Amino acid sequence: MGIPVCRRALLAGLATLAALPARADTAPVPVRLGLLPFGTVQWEVETARARGLDRANGVALAVQELAGTQAAQVALLAGGVDIIASDWLWVARQRAAGIDLSFIPYSCAVGAVIVPADSPIRSTADLAGKRIGIAGGPLDKGWLLLRAQAARRHGIVLAAEATALYAAPPLLSQQVQAGKLDAVLTYWHFAARLEAAGLRQLVGVSDLARDLGLATAVPALGYVFRADWAADNAAALTGFTALSRQAKTILAMEDAAWTPLRPLLGADDDRAAMVLRDRFRHGIPTRWTEAERADAARLFAILAGLGGRELVGDATAIPDGTFWPVTWN
Repeated sequence: MGIPVCRRALLAGLATLAALPARADTAPVPVRLGLLPFGTVQWEVETARARGLDRANGVALAVQELAGTQAAQVALLAGGVDIIASDWLWVARQRAAGIDLSFIPYSCAVGAVIVPADSPIRSTADLAGKRIGIAGGPLDKGWLLLRAQAARRHGIVLAAEATALYAAPPLLSQQVQAGKLDAVLTYWHFAARLEAAGLRQLVGVSDLARDLGLATAVPALGYVFRADWAADNAAALTGFTALSRQAKTILAMEDAAWTPLRPLLGADDDRAAMVLRDRFRHGIPTRWTEAERADAARLFAILAGLGGRELVGDATAIPDGTFWPVTWN
């Protein structure tokens, strides 16, 4: 988790992408994409396939479902897939260890602190003394940012002054709804479902990052691939990047495009589906420039300062090559 919302000028920033050139005149090049069966990347991929964006961009997309994040990372490192979704902090850590991976943005959607609607908690200062459920473990990036913001803004050491309980997001959702937790810090799509069920967002992880001095929206999640594969398969990467951005344009601008995705959303009702749609749209990156990459360096320093070597490995800064050279405004 962690990093500011990317909503500003969404439609204006994406409208020009719908007309990216097709490559149907050449034989499609294969791209093996590793996905989690419950991940939101499925929404984009299904949209791309339904609209024929893979073939139109000269890509033969082969999707392999993987059991979890670690399985996806292992598959990429072992050469079993060409691209996975992961965060740039992991890419930086791998690069520092001599493994040349690279990252292009996928989403700025991160997570949020959610509390019951009638909770007296009104700011992060009120989390002192409370039971907080954390998705992702002690090194979760949202938890590190929450601790940093509470310390800087309120002088509170949450790691000592609150009770942190680490568990899987579905269990945390059950516990906060049952009144057994005062708050949960969870991934954005679980937070959206809780909001749809009547709970309240206290603060988004993006807001925490902004409060810590970030001025731009830094994508948290991206498509990750081996740099040598990208160099040898430039057409495949270009086509995949184009279909990804075109699918985002469709999902940003067309409500009807969400209807066939309903079985993938895990939404119990229409309100939950609508909140998931809107939160996804808020997370679509519209800029990826030197300003965002500079803020990524600032974010790295904050996270490394709290998570240390256990989080960032041998990386002392974001290594060159972590971000694949692609820019849009």
